[in-house]
Amino acid sequence: MIRKHFAGFVASALALAVSAQAFAGTVTTDGTDIVVKTKGGLEVFTTDKQYSFKLGGRIQADFDQFDGFYTTNNDAANESYFRRAQLEFGGNYKDWRYQANVDFADKAGSNTKYDEVTITYTGFAPINIKVGRFDPDYALEKATSSKWVTTIERSSVLDLASWTTDSEEGIGIQVNGTTAGMFYGSASVQQQDPSSSATSSNGDNYLEDSDGKDVNSFFARGVFAPIVSETEVLHLGLDYATRTYGGAGVYKGKIDTRLSVRGVSENKVNSSKIVLGQSDSLGFDDDDVIGLEFAYMNGPMSVQSEYLKRSLSGTGSNADREATGYNALFAYTLTGESRIYKLDGGKFDTIKPADKAMGAWEVFYRYDNLKVEDDQNLGVAGIDESTAQVHTIGTNWYVNEAVKLSLNYLMTTSDSDTVSLQGRPADATDDDGQAVSLRAQYVF
Repeated sequence: MIRKHFAGFVASALALAVSAQAFAGTVTTDGTDIVVKTKGGLEVFTTDKQYSFKLGGRIQADFDQFDGFYTTNNDAANESYFRRAQLEFGGNYKDWRYQANVDFADKAGSNTKYDEVTITYTGFAPINIKVGRFDPDYALEKATSSKWVTTIERSSVLDLASWTTDSEEGIGIQVNGTTAGMFYGSASVQQQDPSSSATSSNGDNYLEDSDGKDVNSFFARGVFAPIVSETEVLHLGLDYATRTYGGAGVYKGKIDTRLSVRGVSENKVNSSKIVLGQSDSLGFDDDDVIGLEFAYMNGPMSVQSEYLKRSLSGTGSNADREATGYNALFAYTLTGESRIYKLDGGKFDTIKPADKAMGAWEVFYRYDNLKVEDDQNLGVAGIDESTAQVHTIGTNWYVNEAVKLSLNYLMTTSDSDTVSLQGRPADATDDDGQAVSLRAQYVF
């Protein structure tokens, strides 16, 4: 009975403290002052910033309608699903930061997963050392949070080397930092952890080597931003990633893409990813990817573009494979706000509405171009080049700092040779497609 009353007292005291914060803003003690914030999640920290924790998250509910090249029979299909439902917990203990993000959304059958679990040491400022499970630091669109990326889905160009933007459940160590108010850089080594029955993110099998060693990947990213202000940004970036699979047939080199429509993966009846590079039983050994980033923002206008080139070296006598892609994005905020830019991380952030009643309205257009080329050996069936292009137009309504509503319309084109790789019925050979995507997002 005593424990029950004590628990009730503690709960009441906490509720009273949070309620009081709404009026007082700051809770003081006989030691270091404590600040409690409830705007955008729950955050508690000491005024000297030595200790803190924050509880937040995001909910993204999506709907996709797609046809043509996006479906196996070219007829219309649709899918509604939770793209993300993340709970995010982090903070610091003096020079040590921690972060744990758990995603409860059903990610194409994967169910609950850790999006990030890391410990970071900041005592060597401006250098940070991070250890744990985290996505690679590669490409501007990937560096930008899914909460604030302009389009509903990131560019399909990144699918040409999907392992550069997904840790695939492995762990690693990263060193990053900023200097001189215009430079940001990071370097990491991440160990993929597939068992003998595991698959890569595109379903292409790869195994541990004969000594039981996992696949190790190296990533490096450098950003030069000579102009960084609230209303103007000039961003230039260089990316590099490499890994070696270590044996014939370990990695078969399959390259496929959803062409920026996630519902293609969620729908199990009438949809499939588009195959730009078929699996090759002889396999590939060395895998190198380079990327270039450009972005310029001036007031409500911003443009950005990225280029990616992936080179796969065939194992033994097998031929090489090369994938190249680029995109270009133009965005304009009709209500006049500028996008927030953070040099630490080399990324764009949210748009904060100036008018709390109207919110902020943004319109945009993005073009993606993808190509995969094979150096075919004599007697090997297939084609030597596959291509795809995606046009995306859309609008974002930042209703307030927590709610964002998005509408995208996508038009896809390809060629008859690429369609022939898909194994579709003879009467389902469309080389173009359309899709409409909707998202309702709440961030706390």
